[in-house]
Amino acid sequence: MDILIGGKRIRVGSLKPVGKGGEADIFEVGSDKVLKLFKTPDHPDYAGDTPEQKHEQKGARDRLIEHQRKLPMFPKGIPAKVIAPLELATLASGPGAGSICGYTMKFVTGAELLIKLSQRDSRLKGITNRTVVGAFKDLRNSVTGLHKAGIVIGDFNDLNGLVKGGEVYIIDTDSFQFGSFYCRVFTQKFVDPTLCDPKKDTPLLSKPYNQNSDWYSFAALLMQSLLFVGPYGGVYQPKAARQRINHDARPMQRITVFNPEVRYPKPAVHWNVLPDDLLQTFHEVFEKDRRGIFPEPILENMEWKVCPTCSLEYARFACPVCAPGAVGIKKETITVKGTVKATIIYPNRGIILAAAYQGGKLRYLAYEGNEFRREDGTVVLRGVLEPTMRFRISGTRTLIGKGNTCIVFDGASEKERLTVDANGSIPLFDANERTFCFAQGGQLNHEAQFAHEYIGDVFPGQTLFWTGSTFGFGFYWAGRLRVGFVFDPSKRGLNDSVKLPAMRGQFIDSSCYFSKDRAWFLWSSQENGRRVNQCIVIRPNGLVEGHAQAEADDGSWLGTIRGKCAVGNMLLCATDEGIVQIKNENGTIAESKKFPDTEPFVSSDMSLVVGNEGLYAITGREITLLKIS
Repeated sequence: MDILIGGKRIRVGSLKPVGKGGEADIFEVGSDKVLKLFKTPDHPDYAGDTPEQKHEQKGARDRLIEHQRKLPMFPKGIPAKVIAPLELATLASGPGAGSICGYTMKFVTGAELLIKLSQRDSRLKGITNRTVVGAFKDLRNSVTGLHKAGIVIGDFNDLNGLVKGGEVYIIDTDSFQFGSFYCRVFTQKFVDPTLCDPKKDTPLLSKPYNQNSDWYSFAALLMQSLLFVGPYGGVYQPKAARQRINHDARPMQRITVFNPEVRYPKPAVHWNVLPDDLLQTFHEVFEKDRRGIFPEPILENMEWKVCPTCSLEYARFACPVCAPGAVGIKKETITVKGTVKATIIYPNRGIILAAAYQGGKLRYLAYEGNEFRREDGTVVLRGVLEPTMRFRISGTRTLIGKGNTCIVFDGASEKERLTVDANGSIPLFDANERTFCFAQGGQLNHEAQFAHEYIGDVFPGQTLFWTGSTFGFGFYWAGRLRVGFVFDPSKRGLNDSVKLPAMRGQFIDSSCYFSKDRAWFLWSSQENGRRVNQCIVIRPNGLVEGHAQAEADDGSWLGTIRGKCAVGNMLLCATDEGIVQIKNENGTIAESKKFPDTEPFVSSDMSLVVGNEGLYAITGREITLLKIS
C-alpha cells in the first residue's frame, strides 16, 4: 500500500513498525516522527466471523468514515504534552484514493506507558511515590488545558499516557471528543459509571463523556498508581449469598475496594499510607459520585516519606506500620502452618532484581544501597537503579542491560559489552545457566566458545523472546505480521511454525516460564475496553498443546501473568489464596490442585523459583523458602 504524507509518496511496506494499538499500527517515518496507520476492516486482527470480530470490523469502518471529517478539524492551541496529529496521511491510489488513512505525530523516545506506574515490579526500580505525584501534577495541567480548548479526552486510561521522567504525554488523540465528534470507546476499569446504562450489570457507556468523567478517570489512575489497586479491585465476598454479584458489576453498585466485604489484594499497598484529604476524595468520588476538577492542593501538599524501619512509603505524620500504637506484623524467620514450613533466607535488606535456580543453588542479584550485589556478596556494579534496566543470571555471570546496551559481568569483572536491539525500552537478551542469547540488527544470536553465533532472523524492535534451559520461545507482532518461533539457545536454527492464537487489541505485557520440555507463554491485552489475559503451552518442536483465557484481575490463577514457575508438565502459580497447580489435559489448561497452607506466605505479585530444597517465593524485597510436606 502506498500513502501520501505532505505530498510525498511512501510505500508502507518499506517502513519500520515500532508499535501497535487496538485500532492502528505505528511506523517510523523519521528520527522524531511516527505514522499512525488506522486498521482497515480487513486487517488480520479483525479476521473471523464471530459476532465480536464483525463488531470490530464495523468499528474500523465507522472510524475511517468519521476521521475524514474529524481529523482536518482537530483543534489548535492544545497543551504541548498532548501528542496531536502533525500531518494527515492519505491513500495514494486504488479504491479510496485521497481518503485519510492515518496521521504523523511526534515520537516520544524513552517513554513508558502510564500503566507502568501501577506495576509493582516496575515501581521498585527507582520510581517513588514522589515521582508519581509529580507526574500527575504534570498530567493535571494537560487535562486542564485540554478542557479549556473545548476537548474531552473520553476514553482516559493507563494505555493512552506515556511517562518520561516526571512528565506525562497524552496519546491516542484521534479518539478525543470535541465539537460534534463524540468518543464512543471506553475502558471498563476507568469509565465513569454515572455515564453507563444503569440497567446493565457491567459498565456500558450510554451517555456522552464530559469534563467530569475525565476527572473521574484521573482519580482512578492516581489511586491505581499509588496503591497498585484501582477503586474496584480486590474480590467481593459478601456473607449473604444473595448479595454476590459478578465482578464487573461492582462499579454499577459502587462496591469499592474500601468495602469491608471486599478482600483487599495482597500486592496492593494499604490505603492507610494516604493523607486524609486524598483518602476522603477517593471515597467521595468512587462511592458517593462526587465529580468536579481534581483538587490541586491535594497534589501540591502531599509529602511522601520512607520509613527507615520497614521501607514503606507514606504521606502521613508517621509510618502507619511502625508508629506507636500501630498494628504492625512481626515476621518470624521460621514459620510453620499445617504442611508448610516457611524460612526467610533474604530479609528486607534491598531489592531483588533477578533470581534463578542454577548449579544446584539459588542465585540472585539484589540492589542494596548503591550496589548491585550477587548472592555470595560479590558487588557486580555500583550506581543508580533505573526503571528501564533489565537483569539476567547465567551461573556466576550477571547480565545488566539498558536501552541498546547489555553488559556481561563474571563475578565483579566486566567481560563483554554488547549492542542489542530493544523493544521499546526493553533490551533484548536472555540467559540460562550455560549461555545467553541476544538480538542484534534483526538477528538472534547466542554465545559460543570463541564468538557469537547466529540462530536466525527476527524482526528488529518488535521481537520478544525468552530462553529456557533446553529451548527458547519468542514472537514478533508488527503491522499485519504475527509470528511465533522456538529455538535451541546453543545452536543455529529457528522454527517459526508456532501457531499463535488470535492476538487482537492492544498488547500490554507478557511473560514466559520454562520446564525442560514445555514453555508456558502468557500475555495481557486490551480488547474492546476489557483487559484479557491468555496462556498457551508450547512444546520444543513448536506445537501448541493448550490454550486458556481469563479476565485480568479476576482472582483466578490467570488473573495475573506473573508469579508462576513451570515444573515438568505443571505450572505453579502464586495467588492471594495460596499456591495452585495448573495442568494441561487434552488441550484444556485448568487448576488441578491447591496448597491452601501456603496462603500466609504468598501473593499474586510474587516470583516463584523451584529448587531441590523446596519452592522459593520472592517478593521485591524478600526471599522465603517454602517446604511442603
